Amino acid sequence: MYVCICNAITDKQIRQAADDGVSDLWQLQKELGVASNCGKCKQVAVEILGERKLHRGQSTGATKSASSV
Repeated sequence: MYVCICNAITDKQIRQAADDGVSDLWQLQKELGVASNCGKCKQVAVEILGERKLHRGQSTGATKSASSV
């Protein structure tokens, strides 16, 4: 789905940027240009980044638990 209409940025692009190491809105703006015009997409973009961070944290925790057994 489109998150940033002004710059035609999708949720998939934001998730990919997060997977590539983008961790905050400033980096996301630099990489993709999200929330750099009207700013209405800012909240959703930040939520997607947060979900991705949480997802990565859970994956890392599961890997650590499995490897310590």
